[in-house]
Amino acid sequence: MSACAGSNDMLETVADGLDHPWSLAFLPDGTILVTERAGNLRTIGMDRKLSGPVSGLPQVAAVGQGGLLDIALHPNFVQTRLVFLSFAEPRDAGKNGTSVMRGRLSEDLRSLNDVKVIFREQPAYEGGAHFGSRLAFDRTGALFVTTGDRLNLRPLVQQTDNHIGKVIRITEDGGIPPDNPKVEGWLPEIWSIGHRNLQGAAIHPDTGHLWTTEHGAKGGDELNHPEAGKNYGWPVITYSREYSGEPIGEGLTEKDGMEQPVHVWTPSIGPSGMVFYTGGRYPQWKENLFVGALALKHLARLVLKDGKVVEEEKLFEGFARFRDVRQGPDGYLYMLTDEDAPMGRVVRVTP
Repeated sequence: MSACAGSNDMLETVADGLDHPWSLAFLPDGTILVTERAGNLRTIGMDRKLSGPVSGLPQVAAVGQGGLLDIALHPNFVQTRLVFLSFAEPRDAGKNGTSVMRGRLSEDLRSLNDVKVIFREQPAYEGGAHFGSRLAFDRTGALFVTTGDRLNLRPLVQQTDNHIGKVIRITEDGGIPPDNPKVEGWLPEIWSIGHRNLQGAAIHPDTGHLWTTEHGAKGGDELNHPEAGKNYGWPVITYSREYSGEPIGEGLTEKDGMEQPVHVWTPSIGPSGMVFYTGGRYPQWKENLFVGALALKHLARLVLKDGKVVEEEKLFEGFARFRDVRQGPDGYLYMLTDEDAPMGRVVRVTP
């Protein structure tokens, strides 16, 4: 690389003028779709100009951490033109919840049509925190949806008749994939339980397995690869503590029947979007996992071996809160900075 690895000089602004951008996706021609938490979906063309809002989106509950969140393209987007969005949806009596909608993107990129909500987290709640939420299509075409514990609904996380603090797996129409776990007492759309606030999700390019990041409270952020029918412990066991310093749950880090994280961050880095790098622009980073850090303002580069983290490096420390990181069709890494308008940016890592 031309600059010192991890130097801020490697970051090139692709577009700015965004208001708390949350997620991005690439169309086949390289056009970027970007969500803004306040409720707008915008495009960035090859001329790097930021479009006006795409029309047709439903109303979002832009409160606290809520709003328009993740975006994922249908695996066969070229034929279907389907775009999937997760968002905090207003519900009755001032409540809200994480929902997933899909719509068909017009050829001129100005509108979403045939919009349909395919998943609604239950129960709804009046708060503004811990919505999750990332989307990831697996190799079968099923859609993973991550949720959060809504901060004040911890007792529901270990219960299996609701969607709080879960990984959900549904079909593109919102149905139940036939190979979902069949655990007695579990809603059929639940993949795994025992999660706090999952804001990162990616499919491993070799194994096809889901990997996730989730926020702890004080310390105890986690990297996991949630498996079908398993329990990841929150809030019974955790490497985290209350913000006051008091223990959480049983004050334990291990318990029979509950899974251990792959990796733990203490102090908290605030892990968000993530991607496995498979391109050729940075040969020394091939097959590494990249995770955006909100609290500590860096991009975490993780080297994995046999499913374990064997090396970690902090890149671009202090530059910004990195909300999302994706690999573009050109093989570059692109990140979103979580900043107020007009400072929210899409940046690219240049070799």
